Amino acid sequence: MKKTICLYFQVHQPFRFRRYRFFDIGESEYYYDDYVNESAIKKIASRCYLPANRMMLELIKKYEGQFKITFSISGIALDLFELYAPEVLDSFRNLAGTGHVEFLAEAHAHSLVSLADSDEFRFQVTEHSKRIESLFGARPKVFRNTELIYSDEIGNRVADMGFAGILSEGARHILGWKSPNYLYYNASHPRLKVLLRNFRLSDDLAFRFSRQSWKEWPLTADKYAYWLKKLNRKDELVNIFLDYETFGENHKAESGIFDFFKALPEKIFKNRDFEFATPSMIISSMQPVGPISVPYPVSWTDEERDLSAWLGNDMQNEAFNKLFGLRSLVRKTSDNKILTDWYNLQTSDHFYFMSTKVFTDEEVHKYYNPYESPYDAFINYMNILSDFTQRLKEAAGAEELSMVRMERILMDKDKQIESLQKIIDELKENKKAVIGPVGISRKGEDASRNVMLEET
Repeated sequence: MKKTICLYFQVHQPFRFRRYRFFDIGESEYYYDDYVNESAIKKIASRCYLPANRMMLELIKKYEGQFKITFSISGIALDLFELYAPEVLDSFRNLAGTGHVEFLAEAHAHSLVSLADSDEFRFQVTEHSKRIESLFGARPKVFRNTELIYSDEIGNRVADMGFAGILSEGARHILGWKSPNYLYYNASHPRLKVLLRNFRLSDDLAFRFSRQSWKEWPLTADKYAYWLKKLNRKDELVNIFLDYETFGENHKAESGIFDFFKALPEKIFKNRDFEFATPSMIISSMQPVGPISVPYPVSWTDEERDLSAWLGNDMQNEAFNKLFGLRSLVRKTSDNKILTDWYNLQTSDHFYFMSTKVFTDEEVHKYYNPYESPYDAFINYMNILSDFTQRLKEAAGAEELSMVRMERILMDKDKQIESLQKIIDELKENKKAVIGPVGISRKGEDASRNVMLEET
């Protein structure tokens, strides 16, 4: 029996906020550093997205469709590509055109909304699915939550939305003695299949590839293919899930990451026991071995594989609770700028920047943090959130007042119509009394008058 390899890549970048000070609150409603956003996207596009997409397209053509890959692209990343790097979107469309690439659904804002509000979660997932279909020609059938955050309860909601499968982390504390190298199903919704990330083989590429202190450095395609071959012969599925920025950004081109990956499929295909497939193909062709129970949320981030990277301290929780406490007000406004800011404030990166985690994960958190400290990130975010809240209340209040005014106008018009209808009815009754029986015309009335005059 062949082992199936599922290669999945997350594509995401946030809108970077400008330095927003306390005295800007109420004075400026523009929160973004346009220069940093444009330069960051163009830099990553040239180092990662464009060369990586060219490489993937060449591999798909070289192996005549036997090589298959999967992406999820956040709605925020799509916004940034449309603004600053439309050629990246074109390159993803080229990949979609091969028929050997699957695109997954996620929450539009790459947010933590699945932990906060069920209705907002469903709304964002629906919006993202529509956008993926419009860009790449196919409605997503499989879901990938922000940073692979998953629990039984989240799975239930995803199943209710009609998805056939979901990706998650093969964390040790949820697997126990089980292997991530099989297909599972949600404990409450057997119809929802769960693909679990092989964290060791994934992290070897995502984090350790260019680390010269790693005992396996340098990692070659031959060595990695050998590791795959040495897996338990009963294993059915190997899920290798990575950030797409692994190519050229997290590991620079000089590290050999592109050369490694170009050579990898050939080394894997030498062993006829392996094939590549997308999540939808796996779900339709493979039987799950049993349920996987995840009572508390897991993610693919840090050693703990939990939510502590985003909600591990008081600052993060205060920002999170205040932000999602505004949801009812947001849905009362139709102001597009407010809705755009609402999504960009939700992006999980802003909570990640507030992390105070140390030790094993400190280096990773510092690398991705544009602020001098998590406290600076918190203060900047809360200043922006304060201004946003003020604008939101004013907009929602104005729209409520506008609705009240409209209701009063409609009520007044209803009264006017009712009054006019009474007048019309009265006129009709008066007309009947003057004219007589219905059906006598003015012409007939004149003829009768002439007869009377002649008789006289």
